[in-house]
Amino acid sequence: MRPLHALAFGALVLPLSAFAADPHSYAQPDQVRVTHLDLDLKVDFPHKQLDGQATLKLDWKDAKAQSLVLDTRDLKIASVEGIDAAGKASALKYALAPRDKELGSKLTIATPQHPAQVRIVYSTVPTASGLQWLTPEQTADQKLPFMFSQSESIHARSWVPLQDSPAIRFTYNAHVTAPKDVRVVMSALNDAKHPLNGDYAFAQPHPIPSYLLAIAAGDIAAKETGPRSAVYAEPSVVGKAAKEFEDTEKLIAATEKLYGPYAWDRYDLLVLPPSFPFGGMENPNMTFATPTLLVGDKSLVSVISHELAHSWSGNLVTSAAWRDIWLNEGFTTYVQGRITEAVYGKALADEEALISAHGLQKTVKTIPENAQRLAPKPGIGADDSISEVPYDKGSWFLRTLEERFGRETFDAYLKGYFAHFAFQSITTEQMLDYLKANLFDKNPGKMSWDEVKQWVYEPGIPKDAPLPDSPRFNAIDQERASFLAGSLAADKLDAKGWNTQEWMYFLDGLPDVTPLDKIKQIDAAWHLTGTPNAEIGMRWYSHAIAAGDKDVWSAAAEHMARIGRLYLTMPLYKTFAKTPEGLAYAEQVYAKARSGYHPMTQEAVEAVFAKARKNAGK
Repeated sequence: MRPLHALAFGALVLPLSAFAADPHSYAQPDQVRVTHLDLDLKVDFPHKQLDGQATLKLDWKDAKAQSLVLDTRDLKIASVEGIDAAGKASALKYALAPRDKELGSKLTIATPQHPAQVRIVYSTVPTASGLQWLTPEQTADQKLPFMFSQSESIHARSWVPLQDSPAIRFTYNAHVTAPKDVRVVMSALNDAKHPLNGDYAFAQPHPIPSYLLAIAAGDIAAKETGPRSAVYAEPSVVGKAAKEFEDTEKLIAATEKLYGPYAWDRYDLLVLPPSFPFGGMENPNMTFATPTLLVGDKSLVSVISHELAHSWSGNLVTSAAWRDIWLNEGFTTYVQGRITEAVYGKALADEEALISAHGLQKTVKTIPENAQRLAPKPGIGADDSISEVPYDKGSWFLRTLEERFGRETFDAYLKGYFAHFAFQSITTEQMLDYLKANLFDKNPGKMSWDEVKQWVYEPGIPKDAPLPDSPRFNAIDQERASFLAGSLAADKLDAKGWNTQEWMYFLDGLPDVTPLDKIKQIDAAWHLTGTPNAEIGMRWYSHAIAAGDKDVWSAAAEHMARIGRLYLTMPLYKTFAKTPEGLAYAEQVYAKARSGYHPMTQEAVEAVFAKARKNAGK
């Protein structure tokens, strides 16, 4: 851990503010830290709430500290008691502050005697931002209700009172009761053979940050996919999912060969109902994944490579604050590419790197200047910190380091980095300190430190940022240009053999508003309307709506209602909202789909509508 004073990296001087306390948490870890959590919860589907207690083991850092401060959001606190070293419990006074829109409510517990543990009895509310409750009708099999959590970025506090900062790591044990026939899983070691008796126990022996605390309960079956992996999903989905993710063991082995042993024993996957707002969430031992990955040809398995990569970059070595999230996502996106290359070939890895780089080039100038930095200045919200910049600019920076220093040298460095910081949360500045000492100083003359500062602390993308070459993409560029110029008919495009990434690239390169007749020609030749591939569908419908093709509206609406993943749904809402008629239609779609969306998705869609109405002067 670095001391809290200015550090010098060559010409780079870092102020005290670079190491300021996490602005997205009320916790005071300099006074006391939570080191272990014991959870005892009851899953109450009729009332859409979790009831129970959280017992926090405490490590007191400041002998003069008078209180324990925790993060909460919309929790109903029933009682708080302290437990001394002998196990004796006594009631503690506490105060729950008014709710802040982003941070929730600060819970201050008077602890002048510095108890060894604090126990809080509480319940969640049905609208908890980190939980989604689904009726049977909102699931694939429509048999049992379903509940799942999404704690990243600062939503764990909506279902557990704790120090909700990535800088604070803790182990945990949990006991969870649920209705019989309902399986409960958590971000811990899970037993695929556990009887569906409504009584579950979990242990996470490795210290994790709060955003990796996860739970799900529902009609969940399990199928082994390897010696240390299994797929969990609703019964009608589990077979398809197991087939799609049958290469999981190969992915684990490929990553271990590159970066050292997998530290978490098992790597299981839970395929959630369609309302899950993200592609995947890297919860330890149990990645949560969207069913939009199940296209039948493994073309979107890179999302699983990404979540697996987090087992090294993010879960093992973690950003200490949301300002440093590129240490999780940029490193993971780079490692994802290396896994994809090792298992599926360099051509596919290069295509995916190019898609992300071109997407960033297109959107970076529309992003506020501060948010274009890998390590931004203060002022960005926790959820807002998770954009394409930490993912795509971060991985691009690491690919630049690989090119300059050579793959063999950079691989050895990265393997050492993961081992050195294992099970720690670090800042950008700690990473840079290690980078300078262990890569730059040992291999002088390869890259200037000023270039590093530009990548990390300046907005935009450096002009000399390297890009891989893709002969397949080069050919697609030529065909797209000929098609748009009118010298190549849509049905003459050499697209029969295009994979998902190549269709994505073709569509990404179309003009923002493509002529309607060109859209009609593409659909007549290749029948993209109604595609089951959500990556292609999102791009196709966005272009078709923008072009004014009302014939796709009903298929686009089906896509929007079926998929709750933000990345695949929001572009369609935004495109519809650009015209009054489109906005009215999108509002009708949303009215029907809303109940199946996650609270995060609901908030995002409603923000689009509010902005569109404001722009229209309503």
